[in-house]
Amino acid sequence: MNRRATGALLLLALLWGGSFPFIRVAVPEFGPLPLMALRALIGAAVLVPMLTFSRRLDSLRDRTGHALLVGVINSALPFVLFAWAQQFVPAGLNAILNATTPFWTALVAWAWLGDQLDRRRIAGLVIGFGGVVILAWERASFGAGGSGWAILAALTAALSYGVSGSYMKRFLSGANPLAIATISQLSASALLTPLALLNLPTALPSAKACWAVLMLGVFCTGFAYAIFFWLMEKVGSARATTVTFLVPLFAVTWGSLLLDEQVTWDMVIGGSVILAGTALTLGFSPNLRLPLRRRPNPSAASAASAASAEP
Repeated sequence: MNRRATGALLLLALLWGGSFPFIRVAVPEFGPLPLMALRALIGAAVLVPMLTFSRRLDSLRDRTGHALLVGVINSALPFVLFAWAQQFVPAGLNAILNATTPFWTALVAWAWLGDQLDRRRIAGLVIGFGGVVILAWERASFGAGGSGWAILAALTAALSYGVSGSYMKRFLSGANPLAIATISQLSASALLTPLALLNLPTALPSAKACWAVLMLGVFCTGFAYAIFFWLMEKVGSARATTVTFLVPLFAVTWGSLLLDEQVTWDMVIGGSVILAGTALTLGFSPNLRLPLRRRPNPSAASAASAASAEP
């Protein structure tokens, strides 16, 4: 990648990594449903003018219904699950669990679309889930004070991203990604807003929480989507997917600097194992520079997890 694309990739990882601390700040005061309804609404408000200017809405044609459903499984559901989990686990840990998305994508594509899993990708799945076990081993208590349900919610959110990736490959191939993103955010906001109105916070959120919501919606959703789709057009989905490796690193750093979250050894070890498994699952060579070229057709894992990498 050239310097411009590399800079865009780092900026995207910075934005998506920052989404976890912003959620951590805002969710106690707003609650998961109102927070994510606002995120989708603000994100859509940023994306709609971009899509209008690009004049690519017609790429969906008669597939708008599929894009609306993607808004449920790729935005509304995982957004809320991650926000709920964020109340009980550190932002960095949530980001690391989000990095399991390529594993779920590969499994769903294998079960639904018939994508083959070669030895390297199977090894990546085994290694990656081993990293999840390392992270969850001492935390996965479902009793009082345990983080088991939060970890399960985050993994379910990552699974939802995996399902949406295969769904988009099956029903939305060839459609403009910016159009899909915009329609899906509109769909997510339409679904979440009525639920949010039934779960409004009892006290007025602080200015700090409101700023976190604004940053989350404008930069971590609206502008981040625009950067991501520019990257997909310029360098391809396989290279754009490398953001998967960077997001947890930025999220852990943000959480440590802004929220004084401790970076534990099991997070370092488990996160490293998950990222190593992610590299193998996505079909990247050991130096992480180029995707492997021995498969004639790009796998659903690379393209789908790229479209579903956002936290």
